[in-house]
Amino acid sequence: MSDHKLLYKKMPIEELVVLSQKDDIKALETLIKKIQSGVYATLSYLSKSNDNLSDLTQEVLLKVAKNIINLKNPKYFKGWLNQIITNTYYDEMRKKKKIPETISIDYNYEPLNFSLKIEIPDKKNKPIEKCITSECERLIKSAIRELPEAFRIAIILREFQGLSYEEIAQTTNSNVGTVKSRISRARIRLQEALKNYI
Repeated sequence: MSDHKLLYKKMPIEELVVLSQKDDIKALETLIKKIQSGVYATLSYLSKSNDNLSDLTQEVLLKVAKNIINLKNPKYFKGWLNQIITNTYYDEMRKKKKIPETISIDYNYEPLNFSLKIEIPDKKNKPIEKCITSECERLIKSAIRELPEAFRIAIILREFQGLSYEEIAQTTNSNVGTVKSRISRARIRLQEALKNYI
């Protein structure tokens, strides 16, 4: 591998965004490679099935490549990317004529101190540990997919993408209070669904 390629690989996302906006094709290629697995993973949690995940991922990456020039501040790349992911997901739902599930906001809840963390499997794990980890990931994914859509999107953007409440509110066109409520209720439901496993 040439030093030139290595240089791009070591660059932070923000720098790659700036270079991509200056028509640096190599920077854009590197940026797309860096984000593609995260885009796929996010879509796999948003969608209730694995159908079209590769197509949707490609669609998101194409939108990123075509529209990166319009991103005003590279610091907000993550929020901007997640806006593209959620919009692409919603577009797909509309194409399938699926009506998003509605959620009653007249619901009293007690926030629980529950944090969802997914452990990335250690490549040095023994086979049995790998099985346990992948089974755990499958159970978590299944539980997340069972959440109402608004809960699912909010918890994914918070726990997997690390967005702030404000960024999630902006991405989902809702207010911060609604976002906090959805995340708290999603955590309660997940804790209930996974209590026998985690």
